[in-house]
Amino acid sequence: MPYNRVIYNAEQSDFFKDVLLNRVADKMLDAAAALNVFPNQSEIASWRNNAPRIKDLIELSGIQNTYVTFEYLVPYYKKRIDCVIYGRGLDNKGNVVHIELKQWCNKGVTPAPSEGNFSVIDDEVLDEDVTYWVNAVTGGGNYTVPHPSQQVRGYDNYLKGFVKVLSEKELGLTGAAYCYNYKRNGASNAALYDSRYKDLLAQYRTYAGDEVEELADLLKSILGNGDGLSVFNKMINSPIHASKKLLDSAANLIHKGDTEAFSLIDDQIVARNIILDKIKRLKTFDKKAVILVKGGPGTGKTVIALHLLALIAGMKGENIEVHYATKSKPLLEGVKFNLPRGSSAKLLFHNVTQYIPAICEENGIDVLLVDEAHRMTKSANTQFTKAVNRTDLLQVDTLIRAAKITVFFIDDKQVIRGLEIGSTALIREYAKKYNALIEEVQLKSQFRCNGSDNYLNWLEQVLYNEPVKSNFSIDEFDFRIFETPEDLYAKILEKNSVTGKKTSRLCAGFCWPWSNTLDKEGNLIKDVRIGSFAMPWETHNDIKKIPTGYVKWYEWAYKPEGIKQVGCIYTAQGFEFDYIGVIVGPDIYYNNYTGRVETDMKKSEDPVLKRSGERVDEYIRNIYRVLMSRGMKGCYVYFCDKPLRHYVETMLENAQISSKPMMMAADKTVEYRT
Repeated sequence: MPYNRVIYNAEQSDFFKDVLLNRVADKMLDAAAALNVFPNQSEIASWRNNAPRIKDLIELSGIQNTYVTFEYLVPYYKKRIDCVIYGRGLDNKGNVVHIELKQWCNKGVTPAPSEGNFSVIDDEVLDEDVTYWVNAVTGGGNYTVPHPSQQVRGYDNYLKGFVKVLSEKELGLTGAAYCYNYKRNGASNAALYDSRYKDLLAQYRTYAGDEVEELADLLKSILGNGDGLSVFNKMINSPIHASKKLLDSAANLIHKGDTEAFSLIDDQIVARNIILDKIKRLKTFDKKAVILVKGGPGTGKTVIALHLLALIAGMKGENIEVHYATKSKPLLEGVKFNLPRGSSAKLLFHNVTQYIPAICEENGIDVLLVDEAHRMTKSANTQFTKAVNRTDLLQVDTLIRAAKITVFFIDDKQVIRGLEIGSTALIREYAKKYNALIEEVQLKSQFRCNGSDNYLNWLEQVLYNEPVKSNFSIDEFDFRIFETPEDLYAKILEKNSVTGKKTSRLCAGFCWPWSNTLDKEGNLIKDVRIGSFAMPWETHNDIKKIPTGYVKWYEWAYKPEGIKQVGCIYTAQGFEFDYIGVIVGPDIYYNNYTGRVETDMKKSEDPVLKRSGERVDEYIRNIYRVLMSRGMKGCYVYFCDKPLRHYVETMLENAQISSKPMMMAADKTVEYRT
């Protein structure tokens, strides 16, 4: 399907003319609207400021016949790279240069408390009407943002990881940052060039305004032979690889300490740096620290946790005791499964129940990374806790007590049953009990659901009876409704075989019994029945002799045999797949009389959910929000309730905008596709 990955694209000569006629930003606004991107005034102002600077840079370099794009949409992520220029080098190899543009001046940039980040004061920029639209960590117009070279490195790794012509090195890729209002030579404040960033700058350079000639020379050497249009067409038509799966990269990330296995971008970098800053100050701490990393589905919470685990474990000579803990057995076992047999790295992974006072001394751990913190339970005890070891402390209390630094990765809207009480408010309350320093980071950018924030916003508006205002195109995210569960499963099987990586799954709301025995022939009972459709759930934990060709319940998500069974919220939460199929059960329906989506606890077969009291309505909605946001590329749905299906179809028709292909500037007959 046609899908645009840039907001502005033009040959060099056409770009120059657009700049002279002051129409670059206007063209970008028109293209952005077609892509369902709605920039604020500060972003539009930056477009107007950036375009002439790139024109001047290209003219200074003396290169000809390049191709220029602005706002390249990063695959699966929907973050946008400021400028990309295409051409051939003096050796005639096709090259792509991506440039992160900053309007910062020296007075407006100061070191932030966390190494690797900087404070940018919005009233210190050259143009007083321009403010920086970044993820605010501190208020009042003073924002904490990553070093520009860190941003460049993140984009560079991301592009190489997902764009085939770059990952297979058919085209060369070079990244740089250009702070055109910033001065390096002779400046009293040149925080961006502090010696601590020497290695980073050597890899991905940040050029100041008084270094523009050096940047121009770089462009001349890389793009001096022109032919930008053909390079652009190869880049924009390149197949996009499926996302690096969480478990695919876990082995390198943890076992080998390869932090490049996942590339962190923007707010993820800010979160990592804040946490690393606290860790580096461990020896000088006289009190605990609690860090809240908050984010919705696909914002990279688990990625950051694993990235940090690898970094901290690999700090030579530091001897920092670091643990990764989660309540999710499927996620815990999934990560461990992908580590090499016998890997000692498995010892770093624990269940959150392992930190009660009888087992763990207070401050016995330096850093505790708590993933899926919304799944914390009220009691820290389990049915297996010996009487002598039992405690009256809440689970959140035991986790903060156990470590000098506790990092909670949390999404308040993923609480799915009454036994789970994890929330940001609860964590803050118990952090104060220990007089702990509290830091909070909000992750906004997500890379699941093809990076479509619009789809996730639309989904929440539909599920929670909010005004449905968000739009998304089928090109953004492949959301489809199926007539029958048989058709849905057939499509999931097809996608699972096409990807070749067994990354599609079928799941459902817990609206059918879960048999804990086999049938008379020793087969799994097909509990999920809708008309002629019948499939078994994940294997019940009580079934000790699992039939050949099937796997344990917690292995459903990451072992290929899982495609033969239906998963539920407890096995799907925390994972991501290329495509997710969801059977929306009768526990959620559309009431034609009230005109609202409502829930029916009586239709649920989840014994724990049924005991969840007055919040059960919220939990059922949360469950489907989680299930329908597991897909990287698409979500396919069957609704048991026909009125709900009709309602969602209507909302879908209203939401899905036609996506018109943008033609090449020089060859109007060519469309580029993902």
